[in-house]
Amino acid sequence: MRILHVLDHSIPLHSGYTFRTASILREQRVLGWETFHITSPKQGAVTALEEDVDGLHFFRSPAGTGPFADLPVGREVALMKALAKRLEEVARQIEPDIIHAHSPVLNALPALQVGRKLGIPVVYEIRAFWEDAAVDHGTTNQGSLRYRATRGLETRAIHRADHVFTICEGLRADIVARGVASGKVTVIPNAVNVDSFSLASPPDPALQAKLGLEPGCTVVGFVGSFYAYEGLDLLITALPALLKERPEVKVLLVGGGSQEANLRQQAQQLGVADKVVFAGRVPHQDVNRYYDLIKVLAYPRHPMRLTELVTPLKPLEAMAQGQLFVASDVGGHKELIEHNKTGVLFKAGSSEALAQSLLGLLNNPSLWPVLKANGRAYVENVRNWKNSVSNYQEPYQRLAK
Repeated sequence: MRILHVLDHSIPLHSGYTFRTASILREQRVLGWETFHITSPKQGAVTALEEDVDGLHFFRSPAGTGPFADLPVGREVALMKALAKRLEEVARQIEPDIIHAHSPVLNALPALQVGRKLGIPVVYEIRAFWEDAAVDHGTTNQGSLRYRATRGLETRAIHRADHVFTICEGLRADIVARGVASGKVTVIPNAVNVDSFSLASPPDPALQAKLGLEPGCTVVGFVGSFYAYEGLDLLITALPALLKERPEVKVLLVGGGSQEANLRQQAQQLGVADKVVFAGRVPHQDVNRYYDLIKVLAYPRHPMRLTELVTPLKPLEAMAQGQLFVASDVGGHKELIEHNKTGVLFKAGSSEALAQSLLGLLNNPSLWPVLKANGRAYVENVRNWKNSVSNYQEPYQRLAK
């Protein structure tokens, strides 16, 4: 079976999107399928139309042009036109059995256009709805014309696709609520490749010293992008209450993003700036050294449509590393985490609940080995890519006949 995957972007870029993609492609190859891969112009400037990265071959798409390509809507139209042109070239060359478009809908619409033209079945995999991502990043708001138009495009693509895949039950329920038959939607759960994660090691004293994490301090941390929905402002709000009982605590934030300046200002205003360490972005190969510094990870996502529907990768990665963590009880977390078994959940949006959950975990070391062992067992036996990717088999085989 020959599968042509249509992607927003791919390795060598680093993101949860690219890591999930690479894991899926490799596991599909283990099953004996031939996979081919094309990225949209959002991959960035094209220096070659084809590229090999870590054993995977990618077809690249040059950027689109046009009189309105620099304007918001014009830019998106140009992107889709450029992708459709390149996708048709590649599809004619490799003659796939299935075209598999991955989020966002800007990939699905060109894939559907080319698939219909060439008589190739098209499946669409949704990792998040484009309209919700736009709301989260502040580009529009629910109820606006742009939001409704984007949602309409998403729904149209879902109905036109021959089959729909998604990453979790929250998104599946929303898709079915749009009038799609439940049998047309299959969940490919987020997972991890356990072999890629080693259990936490003792902290590096040199790195501790570099970051000002003195011996004896207890580190609560976060590693990732500083988006508003991640709730890092809630963590800083909770810090004064945490320090009253555990004055040795420091918060380590590794990464960067749109909220960094706001978080720094908030820490100053609350008088805890000396207790919050901003490590900046670090090379991917060094991330584990920073994880090793952290006693408890915090995932305080705010309650909103995006976080209620979408399951993140971070808690699964923490389980694979044998890390302790607390997480807000948004729907995306509750689908992954069993409270006091694989992690600790707290009431989303409450800084008081976050502080109490952190204190409860830090003050109960007898629970630590249980949480670590259960989390590791969960990703080894349930949330692994072999199990997840096996869910592609029935829809693929039916469509490829």
